[in-house]
Amino acid sequence: MTSAPALLEFERQGAVLTLHLNRPAKRNALNDATIAALDDAFSTLDPDVRAVIINGRGEHFSAGLDLSDISERNAAEGVAHSRSWHRCFEKIQFGTVPVVAALKGAVIGGGLELAAAAHIRVAEEGAFYALPEGQRGIFVGGGGSVRLPRLIGVARMADMMLTGRTYGAAEGVALGFSQYIVPEGDALAKAQELAARMATNAPLTTFAVIQALPRIAESDPAAGFMMEALMASIAQDSDEAKGRIRDFLAKRAAKVALKT
Repeated sequence: MTSAPALLEFERQGAVLTLHLNRPAKRNALNDATIAALDDAFSTLDPDVRAVIINGRGEHFSAGLDLSDISERNAAEGVAHSRSWHRCFEKIQFGTVPVVAALKGAVIGGGLELAAAAHIRVAEEGAFYALPEGQRGIFVGGGGSVRLPRLIGVARMADMMLTGRTYGAAEGVALGFSQYIVPEGDALAKAQELAARMATNAPLTTFAVIQALPRIAESDPAAGFMMEALMASIAQDSDEAKGRIRDFLAKRAAKVALKT
């Protein structure tokens, strides 16, 4: 008897770890076991991993919550279920490394909530976004009501949930669903390129961008300026920062050039 395939597959290339959602027959719908596997992966990252990619096997990133998981749950069980997603996605957004989501096909419901927890999102031209919870009689439960309005605005999210409106990748890059758009089949390769680039950053700079930047952006200006000053001083005081600055001044470092 053969064992069931892993719900989450791991692929390591140097300092970059790729996590492949592996339920292609279900359009990578997210069930409890998949969320638990993601939670464990981000809780036990190898210290040498400097960037992570989340990708979906098959034609889709993720069609969202596996509704069979919640069909008979009561309110208390529903709260516990939602909070398990919150804990997992918090480890993605506020973890130790930058995370890139490689988007294609369906990026809907819980799949969109997962993508929103990543720091960089690369979408193929055929990707599409939807929040069908309104038509299913449910509400987002994976942090979408917190993260998505910060990306696309409250009114746009409400429209998607109330009317079933969908957006394509071309609209999505302009509206904030993704930062990059690439031809069909190229999302993973672009994500690998970006992750490899980010893996070379100084760890303290990465920490500042992941941990401090979103909190500064949401704070009042006076507190934000103070937090920025403290974070800047801590980062520039590191031996690695001083070495990189010396390399730049000695013309041993590459100058800034246009990148896409």
